[in-house]
Amino acid sequence: MEKNSQIHLQEIIYGSSDPTSSRQISKLEKEGTIRKIASKIYTSNFEDTPEDIIQRNIFSILGNKYQGAILSHRSAFEFKPTATGQLFVTYKYTKKVKLPGVTIRFIEGWSPIEGDNSFSGDLMVSQRERALLENLQISKRPGPDSKALPFPQLEEKLEQIIRVNGEDELNKVRDRARVISEEIGMQKEFKKLNKIISALLTTKPSDILKSPIATARAYGAPYDSVRIALFEYLFRELQQQEFKNLEEQNSTTGAYRNFAFYESYFSNYIEGTVFEIEEAKQVIATQQPLIARNEDSHDVLGTYQLVSNPREMKIVPSSKEAFINILKYRHQILLSAREDKKPGKFKDKNNRAGNTSFVDMELVIGTLHKSFDYYQALTHPFAKAVYMMFVISEVHPFLDGNGRLARVMMNAELSSAAQSKIIIPTVYREDYLGGLRRLSRHQDADVYIRMLSRAQTFSHTLLGNDMSAMESVLQQSNAFAESNQGVLRIK
Repeated sequence: MEKNSQIHLQEIIYGSSDPTSSRQISKLEKEGTIRKIASKIYTSNFEDTPEDIIQRNIFSILGNKYQGAILSHRSAFEFKPTATGQLFVTYKYTKKVKLPGVTIRFIEGWSPIEGDNSFSGDLMVSQRERALLENLQISKRPGPDSKALPFPQLEEKLEQIIRVNGEDELNKVRDRARVISEEIGMQKEFKKLNKIISALLTTKPSDILKSPIATARAYGAPYDSVRIALFEYLFRELQQQEFKNLEEQNSTTGAYRNFAFYESYFSNYIEGTVFEIEEAKQVIATQQPLIARNEDSHDVLGTYQLVSNPREMKIVPSSKEAFINILKYRHQILLSAREDKKPGKFKDKNNRAGNTSFVDMELVIGTLHKSFDYYQALTHPFAKAVYMMFVISEVHPFLDGNGRLARVMMNAELSSAAQSKIIIPTVYREDYLGGLRRLSRHQDADVYIRMLSRAQTFSHTLLGNDMSAMESVLQQSNAFAESNQGVLRIK
């Protein structure tokens, strides 16, 4: 009776050659306590479908029924059936076994070797290097019926090894695969693997590579594929919307410069470079830093130098190379007084903000290059500005000054098209950062786009012909208040 109780609690019950156990299982099945869902497989679960139960327990089933089996080929990487329900296992024979929801493709091959991993019960899993070789075997079936991963996916796994752990780790993978190939007779597969690795390490021609990510690595411009997918999403969202044309109202030299003063003032305030308005005016008017705040003063001066120059702010990138050059030049101006931040040079160590890690320093150029394809396809100035600002913010290509640079690049897109530039006032800081976070972390562009649209609508009300009048409008709009002290008012 105790045994009956124990069986009754098990979701998967295996048929047995032991007469006593076999009679017990038959009795429970007749009583309706358990049911048969596959050959020699029973369950006490009467609620879920046999397909769900088998799929949920497939690795335990393999380990119990096929001792010495090895989860191999693509399944050693994916750890789940393919889209057509195929699971690939190396065993002592070649055979196809169909279970509800899963087809097990047994492939005759070598038994486990040193380094293969124990997984579930007696089930083993091919170690990484063995699995790489297995996936380079010729497969007669295409797509999800193939035992091998598509070439681009395999290349991207190898590229990821370099990206995360460096070239030395990939060389160790090659060395281990060489040894294994001799042990299990996969010398032909090792030759293929060696060619791919050599191409990734740029020691051999890279025309054999199929994956865009791997090819970029071979040509010295690897990129962050997750960020590129995010940029593509933002691009699609921007392409589907219609945006207002808010023509620049501060077109005279004086008005443009007055607007630029507050543009640079608020842009620095957001980053924690806090000045009283009169102090900032003194720095700009005299073009001299405050003695006690030399570097902070130069930050304001550098930002103002860029955004107050209509000619500079009409320059937008026409090519990937120009994009890189513009970024470096403007960053050099922005942080000219902060030598420790390497003005004009891309970061040489990785940076993060809170829980967000920005693009790896080795992937900066490739990611910027790749992002440019979507930028180039956008047409509306506001869409290009929104996209450009997010790319710089998300890549964070420099050690410091990325937020200010992102806003400079955003406003250059607008200024070059004679559209109203955008000011992000202090009171709007949390809305601004929240929109960025929402897009970055949750792939939700709506809040981000609406936030910048509202900021431009507000900025369009600021007329710079009279600086005092402009400051009065900013005061009435709560622009100088902290985020927790009010909301942005638009007249």
